[in-house]
Amino acid sequence: MTVQPSGVEPRPDLVDRSAPLLPAGSEIRQVFIGQAAPSFLFFLITYLTGLTMFWNRYRCVAVTPDAIYVLESSKLSGGAKPQHLLGTMPRDTRVGPVSGRWAQVTLLGERHWVHRRFHDQIAAADREAGVTG
Repeated sequence: MTVQPSGVEPRPDLVDRSAPLLPAGSEIRQVFIGQAAPSFLFFLITYLTGLTMFWNRYRCVAVTPDAIYVLESSKLSGGAKPQHLLGTMPRDTRVGPVSGRWAQVTLLGERHWVHRRFHDQIAAADREAGVTG
């Protein structure tokens, strides 16, 4: 894998698992995992205890030069094993800004929380799309 112009390398395992679900020849520039829940309380309980994980939805988001692909992932993988394409967003969609341990972002009109370890991926995606600031 070559270093991205953004200087931020996507996780190779997420790239490998997402690529077969995207159009042939897609170049994944950034990739991150998010969780959607009925409310932040459900999300917090899942994070702390795992008790509500089956009410949450797990997403893997792959960003290419052409589009942002939102992929449904298995619950037990915590989002790391995408299974099918849920929808596509225009590439110029601003995902961030993100901050804090868990940032809230909107994907396909739905609230998601993204852990800090993926914030650099979101910031790089927004920079490359020219939608920062």
